[in-house]
Amino acid sequence: MPVTGIVKDSIYLKHHTMDGHPETAERLRSIYKLLSEDTSLKNIRMIKPRIAQIDDLLLFHKLHYIERVKIESAKPVSFLDMDTVVSRHSFDVACHAVGGVLEVIDAIMKNEIANAFVLCRPPGHHAEPAKGMGFCIFNNVSIGAAYALKKYSMERILIVDWDLHHGNGTQDFFYDDPRVLYFSIHEFPSYPGSGRIEEIGMDRGRGYTINVPLFSGLGDSEYVMVIENILKPVAMEFSPQLILVSAGFDPYHGDPLGGMRLTEEGFAFITKQLMDIADECCSGRLILVLEGGYSIEGIGRCVREVIRQLTGSIVWDENEIVRFIRNSQVAIGVIIRRVRDVLRPYWPCFQ
Repeated sequence: MPVTGIVKDSIYLKHHTMDGHPETAERLRSIYKLLSEDTSLKNIRMIKPRIAQIDDLLLFHKLHYIERVKIESAKPVSFLDMDTVVSRHSFDVACHAVGGVLEVIDAIMKNEIANAFVLCRPPGHHAEPAKGMGFCIFNNVSIGAAYALKKYSMERILIVDWDLHHGNGTQDFFYDDPRVLYFSIHEFPSYPGSGRIEEIGMDRGRGYTINVPLFSGLGDSEYVMVIENILKPVAMEFSPQLILVSAGFDPYHGDPLGGMRLTEEGFAFITKQLMDIADECCSGRLILVLEGGYSIEGIGRCVREVIRQLTGSIVWDENEIVRFIRNSQVAIGVIIRRVRDVLRPYWPCFQ
């Protein structure tokens, strides 16, 4: 059975936002509580996050922005933008969020674990090199990808972003880089307004950004169809050496900030699909990093099911994909065809 690394640490509870802010420490407390109570979870190795150093942050962020975050975090409360709050411990917490990702990358490359879930906050995929936004301070997944490219001389990394919101910061940074295939499935139109089908990269990176914008109300079946018919064939052709996931749980059907209808079972099955790709392409190297998700009860249940999937605790019936496809809305086929048409000049699998 695979050993799953879990980054879980009380340091992540010290990033305080304002009363009523959706990105609250209660999100992690819900996850941590359910995991501590679940005695069925096996084959888990707890991994302590290290603190990312300035050189690590500079793999993505500008020095003046890093210094700004540090200065603003010395205040009782401050704002990087209208939605992104920092307070006394935020710089330290954000450095540990990045450090958690770097720690599991090293553990996976040393074959100490097969896959991992970094249960950290604040989230990261909206953060740009010189700007924090959308609750995000440092771009955890992007720094992790840049770190793996540099330290391990990787040539092909797949980033999958299933958060409800498009990961503008991640997309923009790798937009012209063919070493990183960025795939996002997200609600559209929604914050931050990017992630159209036509956004496919530029220059040498053209074709290496894939956006699947979906209208509200879609759920498990539609997401499974998109993974099966768009991501899987491209990923098999790309053959990544590592898969990083911006795992947001705001597409959950009870999330207060979203209009999607994914269930705990759906998140687990999507994880199975990504594990299948990882097993085929990169010896199972799959790292999930927590992004959004604002239903306090829902996020805990969803994460628990995903971790059960990562550890091999869930056994699926052979007909599950057929069941998901049978229940999907007809309109998803139109979206899939549009995405494949745009990508056809760049990927032989769509010829």
